[in-house]
Amino acid sequence: MIKQLISIITSLILAFPLICCGVPSTQDIETAEIEYIRLAPQEAREMMSDDVIILDVRTQEEFDVGHIINAILLPDYEIQEKAEDILMDKYQTILIYCRSGRRSEAAARQLIDMGYTQVFDFGGILDWPGEIILP
Repeated sequence: MIKQLISIITSLILAFPLICCGVPSTQDIETAEIEYIRLAPQEAREMMSDDVIILDVRTQEEFDVGHIINAILLPDYEIQEKAEDILMDKYQTILIYCRSGRRSEAAARQLIDMGYTQVFDFGGILDWPGEIILP
């Protein structure tokens, strides 16, 4: 009986820090603050692969004049309404650009606020060192 009581007390003492202070839950990790990150265009180019989304947040008209290969168009003013339909995986890497970098920064911050975790802004197509699809 005394051995069982000592065993129970020991278990409670060992478990106290976990009960009192808690262990980070999956929800805590998911809601951890994700920081805005700006990449140089060359860094973004090196990250591009089949499993990365390249997101163009310019207008349809700008996109039609020329865009980065494999880019998906989602104008910055449609992000709130359409992002979750187009960008279904909030853990997928998303590389964002616009014309000069202003809209891409705002779009990246908005996606982060919506819970996307791997968002990288690489500025504007004006600074893009790679190939562009032209009409």
